[in-house]
Amino acid sequence: MSTIRNTLVLAVILLSLHVQVAVGEHPSDKITAPVAKQVPKKLEKHGHIRIDNYYWLKERDNPEVINHLKAENEYTDLVMGHTKALQGTLFEEFRGRIKQTDMSVPYKKDDYYYYDRYEEGKEYPIYCRKKKSLESKEEIMLNINELAQGHEFIRVTSLEVSHNQDLLAFAVDTVGRRFCTIRFKNLVTGEFLKDEIPNVTADIAWANDNKTVFYTKQDPVTLRGHKVYRHILGSNPAEDKLVFEETDNTYDCSVYKTKSKRYVMIVSWHILSTEYRYLDANDPNGDFKIFLPRKKEHEYYVDHYRDHFYIITNDRAKNFRLMMTSINQTGQEHWKELIPHRADVLLEGIEIFKDYLVVLERKNGLLQIRIKPWGEQKEHYLDFGEPAYLAYATDNFDFNTAILRYTYSSFTTPDSVYDYNMLTQDKTLLKRQEVLGGFDPNNYRTERRYALAKDEVKIPISIVYRKELKKDDTNPLLLYGYGSYGASSDAAFDPFVISLLDRGFVFAIAHIRGGQELGRQWYEDGRLLKKKNTFTDFIDCAEHLIKEGYTCPQKLFVAGGSAGGLLIGAVVNMRPDLFKGAVADVPWVDALTSSLDETIPLTTTEYDEWGNPNNKEYYDYILSYSPYDNVKKKDYPNVLAITAFQDSQVQYWEPAKWVAKLRAMKSDNNLVLLRTYIEAAGHGGVSGRYKEYRETAFIYAFLIDLAGVH
Repeated sequence: MSTIRNTLVLAVILLSLHVQVAVGEHPSDKITAPVAKQVPKKLEKHGHIRIDNYYWLKERDNPEVINHLKAENEYTDLVMGHTKALQGTLFEEFRGRIKQTDMSVPYKKDDYYYYDRYEEGKEYPIYCRKKKSLESKEEIMLNINELAQGHEFIRVTSLEVSHNQDLLAFAVDTVGRRFCTIRFKNLVTGEFLKDEIPNVTADIAWANDNKTVFYTKQDPVTLRGHKVYRHILGSNPAEDKLVFEETDNTYDCSVYKTKSKRYVMIVSWHILSTEYRYLDANDPNGDFKIFLPRKKEHEYYVDHYRDHFYIITNDRAKNFRLMMTSINQTGQEHWKELIPHRADVLLEGIEIFKDYLVVLERKNGLLQIRIKPWGEQKEHYLDFGEPAYLAYATDNFDFNTAILRYTYSSFTTPDSVYDYNMLTQDKTLLKRQEVLGGFDPNNYRTERRYALAKDEVKIPISIVYRKELKKDDTNPLLLYGYGSYGASSDAAFDPFVISLLDRGFVFAIAHIRGGQELGRQWYEDGRLLKKKNTFTDFIDCAEHLIKEGYTCPQKLFVAGGSAGGLLIGAVVNMRPDLFKGAVADVPWVDALTSSLDETIPLTTTEYDEWGNPNNKEYYDYILSYSPYDNVKKKDYPNVLAITAFQDSQVQYWEPAKWVAKLRAMKSDNNLVLLRTYIEAAGHGGVSGRYKEYRETAFIYAFLIDLAGVH
């Protein structure tokens, strides 16, 4: 589209919204931002009244809403227009740093080696396998580039091969709202089957008869997974049998198959409680049995090997412990303890082998891999030798082996896949992500520091920067945080971040309460009526980095996404003077209104995370920090908010309303930008690797331009 036509289209949109535009040499100085109309909406609860002037932006089908979002996009593009060259430079850096024709490390499952690969110039992976030997002929299972033709967005997940290894089931989402279609392919003939199951989740579990598949269907309004069905290949999906329905609207449910292939499992879950049902995979027409009835605040996770179930449970064990029981006696009175509770170690997961139990733990904020033989051999831990890192077991499908496959990375070590011999304790590096463009890990330094919170608690911070960088207040610094759901933020390698570090940025992660880096209590101290610890911890980390000479408020930037966007919205309300700029990706910023709306996704299932505002105590507490409700007339840092119209988890109107209110209330001249993917993105962003490169280049250009370090 020509520049003249672009300008005319923008003029029509903006005039319809009563916005005047003056195009000058520097758009941020000359262009007036879109102004959303104010339509007061009275919201009353517990005798308290709020007036929401932008409630109307929730009207998804209202053309005026679409026009406003388009006007915001046009404004953002014009304001950021002077960074186009920088965005192009960053895109080329990313593409030049990441190997474009590449393949994953093959893993063995049954008779085949599986892997995926990318080809130069192609957006999506190609999923392949080879029978019995890596020297065998390649079989292309699925080429996502072919499936993507005609779609602006595509996400293909849950590739599951049938028991006889001749059929592939997979889930396809071409909108971004996580309504999938399950499709099937004959891997022998290469033909797609006529069976298609639309409007379902990505859950897929094959029975062992090679023709029965279990899947989960979500509520069409709340998107809560609530029904599990059984489908027989060749039959009409409309006639599929309902085998389980979760009637408690505070729970989700999903279905999967155990690593042992012996059982199909249904798990009902919400934030602090789980309940499992199991079915012999050789008897797909049988009835699911309850493993252990749900109980308030009892979380347990079930795995299977031979004649026993293995259970990770928090019953009388805040940081969890490991139990086992016979497959014929699942009642809790029959459970036997294998690994006791430890106050200083969080049990995160296990991998079961014939002769070994691999225990995935977290201590002092760092992941550990513990090798525990079933026999007399002494147990030991893997040594990673860096102050901050990410390590996890992956692709271990064979019980009868002494080889553990795991992945390791750090701020300075690209993703590295190892095979570890648990008997000899020898490790073999199979592949390290090849980073091109002259990257040398020796040019960078990683540190682990601690900020002291207001209540004297030490908050870990992972930091990386170029070795020659001097600690003074001239350094730009990007501080990232999340701090919700017990999700830990580990110091993993990111090839994009190198473009910031090489321009003099410091990059840091604040391991704030609400995550689980320092154990279950770390999570407990950052949720419900202690949620504000998450925000004050982040502020304390920012102040510590300034005090220690890493940066200054005029050079400090912050970023977070989803619940991390709530964090960003809260801290810029609390301490706007502390930051130069903020990036909020798909931010959950209208926390109170959304928590009161049971018709939107994630509301009822997350009361144990945020509290139920139908209870006045929680209403008042959420109101006290909800970013949208606490925007005041004062100076704010520069803000970039990114959202997707089809986002299934954080609705587009939350950042749209937030941006509109910030513009109306703030007393400074800093930028407030909104970018909405109206057609082709979901909660996880755009699809396709080159699209991801361009989106990241756009965000980084926003930061680099404000930092003045082109």
